[in-house]
Amino acid sequence: MEFGITFKGFVSPDRARYLVRQAEAAGFDYCWFYDSHVLWRESYVAMAMCMEHTTRMRFGPCVTNPNTRDWSLAASLFASLAKQSKGRFDIGLGRGDSAVRVMGKKPATLARLAEFAEKVKALVRGEEVIYGECPEPVKFPWVDGYELPVWIGAYGPKALKTAGEIGDGLILQIGDPALVKWFRDQAIEAGNAAGRDMSKFRVMAAAPAFVGDMDYCIEKTKWFPAMVGNHVADIVEKYGFDSGLVPQSLTSYIEKRRGYDYSKHGQSDNPYLDFITDDIVESFCVLGGADQHITKLRNLEEAGVTQFNIYLDSGDEEKIIADYANHIIPALNKNK
Repeated sequence: MEFGITFKGFVSPDRARYLVRQAEAAGFDYCWFYDSHVLWRESYVAMAMCMEHTTRMRFGPCVTNPNTRDWSLAASLFASLAKQSKGRFDIGLGRGDSAVRVMGKKPATLARLAEFAEKVKALVRGEEVIYGECPEPVKFPWVDGYELPVWIGAYGPKALKTAGEIGDGLILQIGDPALVKWFRDQAIEAGNAAGRDMSKFRVMAAAPAFVGDMDYCIEKTKWFPAMVGNHVADIVEKYGFDSGLVPQSLTSYIEKRRGYDYSKHGQSDNPYLDFITDDIVESFCVLGGADQHITKLRNLEEAGVTQFNIYLDSGDEEKIIADYANHIIPALNKNK
């Protein structure tokens, strides 16, 4: 299993440099950044900085979207970071959540997401591309054939189908093994139906991790199911509570949800946390003592997860990285 960390844009530059050096030495493989330019500082500047302080770790947005930037600008940015890091750059891609909704804009359609992935990969590869907002052909004379890995963030049936059909990997913001398997199987099935070779398809479980007393861990990570609930609410609005297209275990916990404050996106002081129960927090995150982390991560691996990505948003970040370095990553990888 690979391991990743994710930053929001409020981490100070000095601390970000320190944490990525610590994480790379600890055995982490990826560093991801939220891409929400209004709520936090521009993430790609931070990625470029952190690349200069690492040699092995890969970087990328978790996630970007088709609507924030002109597509040639996005592709140029991605290709530049890939070249600057000597090929250590992926992207996570979604329809657009906090980055666009905080401005009152709507997320992209799945068709637009799929077209963005296709066109941007082609531009980064060095091909000539025509896309909707730019009627003249675009081709970068300076790229060198980099094959940009694109991970698709998805929950709903149609998004999971798109991920399986076009993605190199799937991003699931949840740490529940049964739900991960339910989502993953749909994407794999869609890829197989499209005639793709899915043997190297990757699956990320992205969630907070916290090591210590369970009650304390739950209190520190209660913000996360509220963020997930915002996505689930979108699915329920489209498909209904009892459609059978979304597991009841995922939809039932949002029945008392009252709203969501995007200015407090992914933060513990979001005012809409009162519908979250302790059981949900424990299910969605990876919490407790080191042995509990190891057991849950093994269950996630059995469910098809290839990368566990820790959202470093709950405090004690240095300790979490150190705990994983000393106790958890070695236990997961000792027989590999």
